Amino acid sequence: MTSNKLAAGQAFPHMTAPNIQGGEVQLTSPSAAYDRRLVVVYRGKHCPLCTNYLKQLNELLPELNALGVEVVAVSADSKTRAIQHINEVKPNFEVGYDLSIKQMQTLGLYISQPRSSQESDRPFAEPGLFVINADGNIQVVDISNAPFVRPDLSTLLMGLKFIHNPENHYPIRGTYQ
Repeated sequence: MTSNKLAAGQAFPHMTAPNIQGGEVQLTSPSAAYDRRLVVVYRGKHCPLCTNYLKQLNELLPELNALGVEVVAVSADSKTRAIQHINEVKPNFEVGYDLSIKQMQTLGLYISQPRSSQESDRPFAEPGLFVINADGNIQVVDISNAPFVRPDLSTLLMGLKFIHNPENHYPIRGTYQ
């Protein structure tokens, strides 16, 4: 069960995760070279849909980067499982691992128990996607409780192109109180 619901327009919570290449992955806001940060929370190595999603994300990375969107992905996998998975995906973006239950709850993600030790050795997050603007605020949020329900990346790219165009003056949507 998700305990929090992050609101569109609110500041994305300060959060880091260990980086599979060493150091930490900063989830909170885009680096100086980018206008936005796309944070993709994936289920982990056990999920073939996540593998395909990350591969598609990697294919779209040049277009996303050209729009000023920096991409990071993160899971609750252990370092060993994350490295095994990423060796298969071969992404050109940063990947974090070992997302804690508290971090998953802070992000308002659905959390699942593994069905077997082959699936995972710990609870894991169901898919989540966040686009964080240059101010550190949530521009887009999508949270799912199932692996087969997540945003189509080509549709997301189309939307980000629309948002990026200053002539559109596109506000953060879903902020009515």
